Amino acid sequence: MIPVGADLLAPAEGGSRVPVPVLPDGRLAAGAARLATAHRGRFCAETVQRVITDSYERLAATARVTTHLVVLAECLAAERLDALAHIEGAPGSGLPRVLFVCSHNAGRSQLAAALLAHRAQGHVTVSSAGTHPAAAVAPVVAQVLTEAGVPSAESAFPKPLTDEVVQAADIVITMGCGDACPVVAGRRYLDWPVADPEGAPIAVVRSIRDAIDAHITELLDSLPSAA
Repeated sequence: MIPVGADLLAPAEGGSRVPVPVLPDGRLAAGAARLATAHRGRFCAETVQRVITDSYERLAATARVTTHLVVLAECLAAERLDALAHIEGAPGSGLPRVLFVCSHNAGRSQLAAALLAHRAQGHVTVSSAGTHPAAAVAPVVAQVLTEAGVPSAESAFPKPLTDEVVQAADIVITMGCGDACPVVAGRRYLDWPVADPEGAPIAVVRSIRDAIDAHITELLDSLPSAA
């Protein structure tokens, strides 16, 4: 993981900056330019380039198909930069932030993130990630969410767990990833013992969805601002 602060934001020893990595694709450079514009006055262009390049490399490590990898890298970088902005106390970042973490970010954490985002109606910033992200979200996730009337973003994809997303979260909810999630002081940690839907019959996946939704109800009850 890239530690928040040293590698992304600070100059190298002696006052000079670490050389900016060469972007692997011209479209990625265009994405970096868009993100740099969005964060002008908050992060320098070099920081944005480092985040988007690192995001690209992390996703490429597990990708089976690289057709949309550049677009996904920009999406992941945007989420990470938003987390960094929150850590630094940027204006407008006061919503409670909840991070769901499971092993592959392909089943349980994707279900939980979609359910919470749907029910919180914009009153909670929701993220999800995996300690060992899979290549794609399990198709059954979209199916059981649609059955429950929950929009399932077609753009959802497994994301690696990064330090800045953990540090930005107010609540970190683990779902079967053991001790792989880093612990940050001052955060509220919850562990939801929910079965893994991978390879399970659809009826079992529906029951997993419903169990997660019951946990979501309890979580929302503990967040007055999310009501």
